[in-house]
Amino acid sequence: MFKGLFQKKKVNTAKPEIVMDLSNLDLNNIPQHVAIIMDGNGRWAKAQGKIRTYGHQAGAETLKTIVRAADKLGIKVISAYAFSTENWKRPVTEVNFLMELLSRYLTNEIVEFKENNVQVRFIGSREGLPAKVQEKMDHAIAETKDNTGIILNLAINYGGQAEILHAVQTVAAEVAAGRLQVEDIDKQVVEDALYTRGLPPPDLLIRPGGDLRISNFLLWQIAYAEIWITDVFWPDFTPEHLVDAILAYQGRERRFGGLISK
Repeated sequence: MFKGLFQKKKVNTAKPEIVMDLSNLDLNNIPQHVAIIMDGNGRWAKAQGKIRTYGHQAGAETLKTIVRAADKLGIKVISAYAFSTENWKRPVTEVNFLMELLSRYLTNEIVEFKENNVQVRFIGSREGLPAKVQEKMDHAIAETKDNTGIILNLAINYGGQAEILHAVQTVAAEVAAGRLQVEDIDKQVVEDALYTRGLPPPDLLIRPGGDLRISNFLLWQIAYAEIWITDVFWPDFTPEHLVDAILAYQGRERRFGGLISK
């Protein structure tokens, strides 16, 4: 059904060099965890006079470039919002395309992930995902689990509220089984029940596409993340935009609810 959309042109496949102006960047103050809401794919495609699926395919290519750029900058984790729990409401043809795109992405990029020492992880629920996609996810995890470079944390069938609900249920089950006392429930207990267990909270949340909302992404984890929004659609997002976001991050005072002593 989507064969024509996925056909590759016979062109030079050499990866373009990542070019960034780092002259104003403080390389000692790079956010360790960057979360990205990859928004604007469909609107980008419409502006190009093409159907929405072309935008999603272009967005997948952008993600590869940004992960390479983030690794070059010293970022340790990229959490990318690939498919939300609400995205199932989209037309069936678009959902099917996204599942096929994800499957192909996880197939085609494994070699590059291994060559570039990228570790792939996933957050979200497996419920409802096609068996083929789940198999590709498991394969990606197994093939990259020993990599020690940047972590690409893909949010698939993910919703922040669903994650918190899952964490509450997990903790409640521990209490019901007598393995945990209510008075022992603290922040760490909850965080250990989240999908992101073991990862640091995001320092920076980037939202392309211009919308001024969080869209149910990492609601617990971004409590004190700095937020950077751009009108640029995700397929047009470049390493230079990533640098701009980090420059903005470096220009802010992170007080975490307190005051900075002068």
